[in-house]
Amino acid sequence: MVTEKELRKIATEILKAYGENESNASLAADCLVKADLRGISTHGTYLLISMFDRIQAGMLQIPTQITLVKDNDATSIIDGGNGLGQLAARRAMEISIEKANNFGIATTLVKNTNNISFLGYYTDLASQKGMIGFVGSNAASSMAPWGSTEAFIGTNPFSVSIPAKNERPIILDMSSSVVARGKIRKASRNKEKIPLGWAIDQQGNPTSNPEEALKGSLLPIAGPKGSALAIVIDIITGMLSGSKYGSDVRTFHKLEGPTGVGVFCMAIDISHFVELDTFYSRIDYYIRSIKNLKKAKDTSEIYLPGEMEFLREEKAREEGIEFSSQTGKKLNDILVKLGSNLRL
Repeated sequence: MVTEKELRKIATEILKAYGENESNASLAADCLVKADLRGISTHGTYLLISMFDRIQAGMLQIPTQITLVKDNDATSIIDGGNGLGQLAARRAMEISIEKANNFGIATTLVKNTNNISFLGYYTDLASQKGMIGFVGSNAASSMAPWGSTEAFIGTNPFSVSIPAKNERPIILDMSSSVVARGKIRKASRNKEKIPLGWAIDQQGNPTSNPEEALKGSLLPIAGPKGSALAIVIDIITGMLSGSKYGSDVRTFHKLEGPTGVGVFCMAIDISHFVELDTFYSRIDYYIRSIKNLKKAKDTSEIYLPGEMEFLREEKAREEGIEFSSQTGKKLNDILVKLGSNLRL
């Protein structure tokens, strides 16, 4: 176990040692630690390990330099400068929020960035401002389009956040695949089997072996529907932004060159459509109505999207964050190499 304060301090110091300034290091650390708090460890401070390897190989540009490429009223494109995806995605959502105040809806695309961690972090930025947030990202090819056995599209996650007043916001955060690829990699590191139905091997056969799954293909959610969702997200985030798409996107976890990840961030200002207090009243009632429905057998609670992660965060803040010894050791090794006295 590690406390939020300790982990935040270590993550910030590591990012500063990588070359980010205090402000940027703190912002990126906030996203990574939030993922760990919510139990999404594959998208948390574990990513600091891949960042270190990529910086050493000259495949990640630190400090992150974000530039505005296009700016047309309610739309924008920014270049992430092959730096930290957490900073590029955050800036993109901030721009969309600012523009949505004026235009009601605004979209910012990001090209030339890297892994942005969990997408619900950015959509929640919008919901905190009384807006609905949408975020999508493409990823390295790890999933075969429906009807194929050859990986071409990524897990291509998608998130929507809807604010509430007295209830927790609704935060949908999901990959287009049955499971995020990070969970396959985690099973591989821990020498564990994966459930059948998560992936297929290179011959198209179902597999419980994570190594074979990593060589083969993840399976899309709901068959052709998940495949279609991943394709659409890839086109919007990669092709439309001017970033990489399809099999040209590179993985963040191997030293194969710049990833070229693309992202879209959209904000909808609710007050441009309905009085915000009216919407809050409706959404709070809507949430309570769902939670008060008759429960299925062996169901003790009806959870809305994102609610379980919020509960994990509250628990982790009180009891500490569960942290794998393997990740802790690797981060401590990095701290030693960076000349820091801090340790997990």
